Amino acid sequence: MSDALPRVVRTIADVRSQVQVWRDAGLTVGLVPTMGALHHGHLSLVDTIGQKVDRVIVSIFVNPTQFGEGEDFDVYPRDEDADLAKLLGRPCHLVYAPSPSEMYPQGFVTSVRVIGISDDLEGTERPGHFNGVATVVAKLLHQTRPHKAIFGEKDYQQLVVIRQFVRDLDIPVDIMGGALIREDDGLAASSRNAYLTASGRQIASKLYKTLQAVRDDIKDGKPVRQAEAKGRTALISEGFTDVDYITLRDAATLKEVDDPAGTSPMRLLAVARIKDVRLLDNIPVEDIPL
Repeated sequence: MSDALPRVVRTIADVRSQVQVWRDAGLTVGLVPTMGALHHGHLSLVDTIGQKVDRVIVSIFVNPTQFGEGEDFDVYPRDEDADLAKLLGRPCHLVYAPSPSEMYPQGFVTSVRVIGISDDLEGTERPGHFNGVATVVAKLLHQTRPHKAIFGEKDYQQLVVIRQFVRDLDIPVDIMGGALIREDDGLAASSRNAYLTASGRQIASKLYKTLQAVRDDIKDGKPVRQAEAKGRTALISEGFTDVDYITLRDAATLKEVDDPAGTSPMRLLAVARIKDVRLLDNIPVEDIPL
């Protein structure tokens, strides 16, 4: 770890050159892809992968292709100096911060699509989102050539999508899942939490508690669809504007689970809205006997 700010490179040529030096020296390389606005969830990913590799790259790139029309691309928080300061004392050896034109040069027309698991849940609510995610992550992996890359479990569907295309495309990298980090009141750490008003922040903390209640109902034998519906009703009564979904899924395939007995592991996923702010969360559901 260093007390100096990490070096920043902005071109594919520069990041590849540095990675080649490390690889030639026999060092292992890890990648933490981010869109900046770093918080303690991101920093936990840096710390986690830093225990597994010799050198860590943090990429900072607000990816325009994963934002839909009317979403928050233009106002998404950007403060590179603050992000670099947060990386002080962390096992970060290089920051890769390409420009949009470096990532998507004139004439770029290729897209990566993961059929099936990209089309449900967030794929339904945000059409095309995962095409943008898969494309930029594939490019980052090829540009930085890491041995390992880590993605937070808060965006659980994203993690499943990435693991799928990495397997399918034979990309030689180990994809790690980083533990979901929560605030003291249980709210999942997210850059978008900054959009919440004080009153919205109080409401938001109820999402985690509601997911826990739904999980407990399922484990107590309540039919899955009834437990999910009860959770949606509870969130609206707590002040959420809308609930996109609460759904029990197989943790590996994201297929909907009707009968949880003997199915493990599973994941309970939810997205709820407070006005214009979409909040994602999920928790594991395990150990339901036959």
